[in-house]
Amino acid sequence: MSDHDDVCVLLPTMNEAETVARVVTDFRDVGFEKVLVIDGGSTDETRSIAREAGARVVEQSGRGKGQAVREAVRDHVAAPYVLMADADATYDADDAAAMLDPLVDGEADHVIGNRFADMRPGAMTRLNRIGNRLINLAFRAIHREDYRDILSGYRAFTRESFLRLHLTADGFGVETEMAVECVKNRVPVAVVPITYRERPGGSATNLHPIRDGGVIFLELYRKAKTNNPLFYFGSAGAVATAAGIAMGAFVLYRYLAFGISHEVIAVGAVGATILGIQLLVFGVLADMIHSLHQEQIARYERAVGEETPERRTGNAGLDAVENGGSEEDGGESTRREAAEEADD
Repeated sequence: MSDHDDVCVLLPTMNEAETVARVVTDFRDVGFEKVLVIDGGSTDETRSIAREAGARVVEQSGRGKGQAVREAVRDHVAAPYVLMADADATYDADDAAAMLDPLVDGEADHVIGNRFADMRPGAMTRLNRIGNRLINLAFRAIHREDYRDILSGYRAFTRESFLRLHLTADGFGVETEMAVECVKNRVPVAVVPITYRERPGGSATNLHPIRDGGVIFLELYRKAKTNNPLFYFGSAGAVATAAGIAMGAFVLYRYLAFGISHEVIAVGAVGATILGIQLLVFGVLADMIHSLHQEQIARYERAVGEETPERRTGNAGLDAVENGGSEEDGGESTRREAAEEADD
């Protein structure tokens, strides 16, 4: 019997024949018997190699890492805890216990492995490192949480908390979307330092820094609509207002300096300025509504978590019934006992 029977190790793969056996073996060696490889249609021997190493292999019905993770957790995972990692041997199976500790101890429902805590030489190019830093800064500014490394592929989470997240990203944006949804749904998150290694020679990355980085930035901005509407509408309003002012300044300069009027540009300047101000105002109003909504949710959750006096009275009546009397008898007995205590 394994100590980790309640944990499923999830490995999304796509042409990882060079490394998948090593990754599966490493996790099994540290006590994880349930290893699920969900493959996105590899054209090499990834699936057969993973089976030989002892993993359960499923071929996903769609394409992309995000779709693979959603399908795997929803349809193929029954364990209460999921440990997700990449199959490229960049993550250390020895960090798995530390990743799971916050879940088991009840401190968090979602754990992110911070690659920057122990990043080995060559593990990440300078361009990728800069891009990661910028994305984390943008996430902290937009969504007002600091998860240190939102693009980390080493995650641990409860299956129940994952199913609460509304995830739609199909590609590498799934890590970003998971972080944003954790903020939105107020899922307790812990950040754990991990080791991040260079990919072994012979294996190729499926990540395209420019393309995937652009997708991630767009995902961050798109999700701000519901998490931080002031930023979402305010930033667009600020750009429109700035454009209107710039066009207006140009028209005014040309008219005063050369006597040339630009009626079309002037109309565009007024329209852009009005649009920008409207967006700014709408952002402020949306932010107020969002704040009130969050307060209402917090009050509701507190109310549900607290036992009401009516419920306590009902419980007392039920106890009386279970002891052989009626609910009225239970209430009468309680009042009689209180009167006797007062007389004493």
